[in-house]
Amino acid sequence: MDFTPTEEQSAAQELAAQIFGDLSTHERLAAGTGTDTELWKALCAAGLPGAVEDIGLLGLVLVLEEQGRTTAQVPFAATCVYGVLAVSGHGTDEQRARLLPALRDGTAVATGAFPAGGDVRAVAPGRLSGSLPFVPWLRDASHVLVPDADRGLWIVPTAEAEVTEVETTAPWAAGRLVLSGTAAERLGGPDAYESVLALGRTAFAGLQAGVCAGSLTRAVAYTSTREQFGRALSTNQGVLLRAADAYMDTEAIRVTAYEAAWRQDEGLDAAAEVLTAAWWASEAGKRVVHAGQHLHGGTGADLDHPVHRHFLWGRQLDAYLGCGSQLLPELGKLIAKEPSRESR
Repeated sequence: MDFTPTEEQSAAQELAAQIFGDLSTHERLAAGTGTDTELWKALCAAGLPGAVEDIGLLGLVLVLEEQGRTTAQVPFAATCVYGVLAVSGHGTDEQRARLLPALRDGTAVATGAFPAGGDVRAVAPGRLSGSLPFVPWLRDASHVLVPDADRGLWIVPTAEAEVTEVETTAPWAAGRLVLSGTAAERLGGPDAYESVLALGRTAFAGLQAGVCAGSLTRAVAYTSTREQFGRALSTNQGVLLRAADAYMDTEAIRVTAYEAAWRQDEGLDAAAEVLTAAWWASEAGKRVVHAGQHLHGGTGADLDHPVHRHFLWGRQLDAYLGCGSQLLPELGKLIAKEPSRESR
């Protein structure tokens, strides 16, 4: 395994860090709970959504780390995973030619109703009916990738569906999706669902790594300057141990996300690695954002403090695409039936 970024991946990460750092400020984030349209335009003008096809899933994970550090309110992960990568990986030549240009330049926004769990069914050729209670970034999306009850994937134009606002823990512009004989087009074959779910779990694990890193950075800065009884809080052993545990958890999320992404980019079997990364993002991510808030003491209870956004994002990502208690049995069953890695 070699997680050393390529020149293109490093350039994309540095560009993303600059844009997120310049535009995703506390003042802008505190101004509202919806998508930051100016930030989205800046990311698209820089060509970052379209670059994911060149920098691969590992490159996307690196870029999403930078988004997570600032909890930037844009549908970047959703558009890249459920739009650009899903269509480029599973679409027909005609679908790629028709859909990808707008997804690459950001004039189209995609999201996905993942994981499967609703009652969506095909009621006629090219027609879906059913409802999904929560779809992230749905209120911003022009297209939503919907799995039916049999885990077949369909692209649905949101203009053709009924969308109602849903508030979630993190400000992800979510909505409830209702389909009533709504026009849809099939994407990919029987393996497309599992492939896109693996992409999503890996990408959002990378986003969680950034959220946790940002939370920990704020906690370190606060405890290094806040004094109690004449000395910095960071000199207390309990504070040091809590921060150290949070650092190790963050590194575990990061390295497992990198491994899962690298194996998928290399065309290797990554089923166990994807579930491992998703489990760490859920279980460890939850611990880290709680630690970040607790290390701020009473300040961490302030809903307007920047660290609280990391707490909200971390808890949302903890449950999204499967929480730890759901992922662990899935991982255990996979390990039990798989041959050893050496025999593959």
